[in-house]
Amino acid sequence: MALDPDYLSYAMRRKGMDHDLYPWSSLFDRPPITWPTGRAVAAWFVVSLEWFPILAEDKPFRAPGHMQTAYPDYRHYTSREYGTRVGFYRMLDAFAKVGAQVSIACNGAIAQRYPSIVRDIVAAGHEIIAHSTDMNGTIATGLPEAEERDLIARSLDAIERVAGTRPTGWLSIARSQSFATPRLLKEAGLTYMCDWANDELPYRFATTAGDIVNLPLNHELSDRQIITVQQNSADSYAQQVVDALDWLSAESAAHGGGRMLPLHVTPYIMGLPYRMGAFEDLLARMASRNDLWFARGDALVEAALPHI
Repeated sequence: MALDPDYLSYAMRRKGMDHDLYPWSSLFDRPPITWPTGRAVAAWFVVSLEWFPILAEDKPFRAPGHMQTAYPDYRHYTSREYGTRVGFYRMLDAFAKVGAQVSIACNGAIAQRYPSIVRDIVAAGHEIIAHSTDMNGTIATGLPEAEERDLIARSLDAIERVAGTRPTGWLSIARSQSFATPRLLKEAGLTYMCDWANDELPYRFATTAGDIVNLPLNHELSDRQIITVQQNSADSYAQQVVDALDWLSAESAAHGGGRMLPLHVTPYIMGLPYRMGAFEDLLARMASRNDLWFARGDALVEAALPHI
């Protein structure tokens, strides 16, 4: 079969990327980043704290983890709610045991409906990343720019009213963006976003509103991917995290510069009683190492900015 002529006339076919947001570069050719602790690997935990409306919206798409069966889908609704009622507090206790500071990706609806949770996050010294309004607040190309701008503002406003400070980071639902999202996030005053998973160190995006940093949040090492999608055990999840940590530490020693280990976890998945033991054991193993720094996202960006 002959190749479609349109394939050869693709307007953005060129050396490098097919956009002007950032230039392509190899991790091993960039100036090294040294973490302020001097440790080889920065472990960045991101906890998704989400509110799922019982009526799911399919435009522009249904968010991962959303309601699945006929309305009212109490099975999925209450299992998701388990995360805020039980699982999240188990995870807060686990992080406190090892003194880990983490980032909490929080829907604005959490601040509106459960303000005590947001106050507990702040009191524990963790960072809050804005994570849209609720799990119907998805972004994709085709969403009118005014609506996307309003969604971002409402998310930030809801969290700031309870937390007392405005988030500096943003995580989109399903990491989905429109072509306008990086610029709109910068215009809203955000310093960084976590949606593009194509690296293991922070890098800059160029927008017409100025630069915004992308802090890549790995999907393959998330509990959703390993435990829910791949049906691995929590023990297997923990071993895969340790394997990644060992590799990154060795790579840092061989090539110089710090490395980043992004770990995305979910209270209604990891916070169950038959998984928490493995999770606490993992945190203890990580805390015992002299090559690891538990870091919040904002601290990673601050440390990286002079080098990127």
